Amino acid sequence: MIAPEPFFQPRGTPFSEYHRIRALTDLGHTVDLVTYPIGEDKTLPGLRVFRCLRPPFIHDVRIGPSLAKIPLDIAIAFTTIRRALSERYDAVHSHEEAGIIGVIVAAMLGVPHLYDMHSSLPQQLRNFAYTKSVLITRAFEWMERLVVRRSRVVIVICPQLEETVRDIDDSVPTVLIENAPGAGPGAGESARAGSTASVRDALGLSSDTPVVLYTGTFEAYQGLDLLFEAARMVAAERPDMRLVMVGGRPDQVTAAREQAARLGLASTIVFTGERPADEIPSYLEAADVLVSPRSQGTNTPLKIYQYLRSGRAIVATRLLTHTQVLDDTVAFLTPPNAQGFARGILAALTDRVKAREVAEHARHLAETKYSYEAYLNRTRQACAYLEGPVAPQVAGDIA
Repeated sequence: MIAPEPFFQPRGTPFSEYHRIRALTDLGHTVDLVTYPIGEDKTLPGLRVFRCLRPPFIHDVRIGPSLAKIPLDIAIAFTTIRRALSERYDAVHSHEEAGIIGVIVAAMLGVPHLYDMHSSLPQQLRNFAYTKSVLITRAFEWMERLVVRRSRVVIVICPQLEETVRDIDDSVPTVLIENAPGAGPGAGESARAGSTASVRDALGLSSDTPVVLYTGTFEAYQGLDLLFEAARMVAAERPDMRLVMVGGRPDQVTAAREQAARLGLASTIVFTGERPADEIPSYLEAADVLVSPRSQGTNTPLKIYQYLRSGRAIVATRLLTHTQVLDDTVAFLTPPNAQGFARGILAALTDRVKAREVAEHARHLAETKYSYEAYLNRTRQACAYLEGPVAPQVAGDIA
């Protein structure tokens, strides 16, 4: 498996990679993971981790496209080839832009390739406003088409990516595996007893303070400008409300705190910075309302699946990024503007009967459609494509 990310760090694709590995090893496979020389070591039965060399002056990698990824991906390519020549593998499984390395190595070994498609690479360039170069965008489009066409099967994390694969080549099988086991290692764990009070105490909030919670990165596509403007409108009617922001790099938190102050929200918004994954259930338990204001992109935010399990009301923008999973029975869906989002938060805070009903429906959806057993079954289906049309027995190794 080739993962061109810091593994492990508490953010989207590394979370997804962790759960993919966990499912594969639970199904009896072994995984040799080639990844960046950055991140926390994780131990799972059947997993070996091989880190590429660290290029000079590179100590971290930001989310999305970046220049730092170029030397790192070159280094990961050399490590992948070295591993391919050292062991006998049954398949190559690659994530994101490592797909191009994966199809080359799979062809070299004469084994099938599985592409794990967490996003459309050209769309990433647009979402992060990384380049205006038509040439670079077309190069990524070409690479994506090549990787899809040379893969035995493609795992996609949302229905929109299924459409992307079909548009490229509808003969390539896809398996939809949502990022449903949760938002990190230990997913599915409940909040520890008494953690609600301890979280609120640590944040300086009383037990009756209405808490609106955001978890996730602070990247531009997450819609934080919309959220802050909506919070200003909510605070005008509910000055007792507090918006708790969990996530963000230190520099992003500093910028967000300054923005909050300019909007007069210095006392309304509480910033925690990034928190360990095993603390997130306690933050969810301590909240009254969970928000996802994402304004760009089509991939479903990974946090949505953990929100569904939480038993708390969800407020989210009515955009494809959310509506592939959410509807009006499991969330307060709003127009993608500050006024609409503010109305959704106020409705969730005010109409507690409806909020409980929506939260219960959300939890039921998570426990049925997005159970770990369903996740394992879809992983098993993806592996079956690697061995042919007949589903194989769960055994053997996967690289």
